[in-house]
Amino acid sequence: MANHKSALKRIRQTQTRRLHNRFYARTTRSAVRKLRAMTNKEEAALFLPKVCSMLDKLAKKNIIHKNKAANLKSSLTKHVNSLQ
Repeated sequence: MANHKSALKRIRQTQTRRLHNRFYARTTRSAVRKLRAMTNKEEAALFLPKVCSMLDKLAKKNIIHKNKAANLKSSLTKHVNSLQ
């Protein structure tokens, strides 16, 4: 167990941040899955900027790596462009 008040506070902060980051990462992963499952090009084209924005925000806050966000955005854009 922690011996200092600052260590206890750090544990509380870390737990709060972890839950917060996990929620946003999970929400974004669900949105990516939903976009990959879409077959209608118009619907997917409208949803793509929202997903890209979510990925950019995660990368900006260091929840995911910026290159991973770029790779996901690239592959999702290819998917949307390949739809009929």
